[in-house]
Amino acid sequence: MKKTTEAYSYVTNKNVSSTTHEDSAYFSAEKIGKVWRFQQTHKKYTNTPLYSLRHLANYLGVKDIKVKDESTRFGLNAFKVMGGIYAVAKYLAELLDKDVDNLSFEELQSAETRNALGDITFITATDGNHGRGLAWAARELGQEAAIYMPKGSQPSRLEAIQNEGAFAEITELNYDATVRMAARLAKENDWVMVQDTAWEGYEKIPLWIMQGYASIAHEIVQEMDKTDDPAPTHVFLQAGVGSFAAGIASYLKQHYQGQAPKIIVVEPDKAECYYRSFLNTHNEMEIVEGEMDTIMAGLACGEPSSIAFRLLSHYAAASYSCGDSIAALGMRILGNPLQGDPRIISGESGAVPLGLLYRLRTKERDKTCEAINLDQNARVLIISTEGDTDQQHYRNIVWNGCFPNECI
Repeated sequence: MKKTTEAYSYVTNKNVSSTTHEDSAYFSAEKIGKVWRFQQTHKKYTNTPLYSLRHLANYLGVKDIKVKDESTRFGLNAFKVMGGIYAVAKYLAELLDKDVDNLSFEELQSAETRNALGDITFITATDGNHGRGLAWAARELGQEAAIYMPKGSQPSRLEAIQNEGAFAEITELNYDATVRMAARLAKENDWVMVQDTAWEGYEKIPLWIMQGYASIAHEIVQEMDKTDDPAPTHVFLQAGVGSFAAGIASYLKQHYQGQAPKIIVVEPDKAECYYRSFLNTHNEMEIVEGEMDTIMAGLACGEPSSIAFRLLSHYAAASYSCGDSIAALGMRILGNPLQGDPRIISGESGAVPLGLLYRLRTKERDKTCEAINLDQNARVLIISTEGDTDQQHYRNIVWNGCFPNECI
């Protein structure tokens, strides 16, 4: 089924399955628990807040809305470092012929380890958040990083990466072409590619990054278990290449098994590769080409990751393709909450799921909601993946009203 409005389009995944995909074995509680324990060995690690927006839930007529705020992660204003820190550490541990599960971040930082490893340069393509996380992880471990950004990337995000000590520049290419360029440079210079998108022949490091992302879900489940909160019924997950969404979805499927929540994929309408793929009768992977001009820079990816696509085509119940006004709406709602709810500073890619949820429960409340059982009993989980990573753009939207919605 496809439903179109002015702000978003919707399609169900005809091949969604209740069974566990074989790749999900990489996301078991045991495996991700070990990833999480390693990440915690860094002295700056802290759990990020998991908020309940009780008043908004009541206003929208759902049972509960929880928002995980990743803007405080390692002081980097976004979740991406969770993948980079683990992938880089895992790679270095393998060079040392050691198990990263038995190492600490401090051990990898030691002079002895640095001397044993020599000089390594890590390279990636990024809109900003992943690159900054990788640059930070490389610097923390005494290594170098080269970061290439797609055309249209914000100078403030470039500067943030450079401030982490990495070489970084903005290219004249879109995201997917920048990834291919970075892969070529890695091969030519004997650098290490650390990309969260996978393709044939390049899946090991992307899998490690996904496992790093999945520890966010582990952290959420741990906190909900402590407070005896019931499992979410719906999880709205942003998808660029899909690695973040697939990592979170796979962990939740492993943890909750038959009680796993519905996974709803959310994408920009200019980079709707999962949406288009789900429109296919056989869920064949579709690629979006062109400029992909959207304010949701972190999601402006036209080619799905091979691993992520296998998992999300199995687990995702539906995909929504959203215009920029949906993301802007989410930013304004989170930044200006109902009295009694916490204020959350969320960037364009971080806020789009909440903007979509608001639209679904205020403007529609029809077959779109019915098809995914988004009703008064729904317990919704959303992850705000970034803060105001471009502060001027954030103010332009939240203060100055750029990308307005029609009155609802």
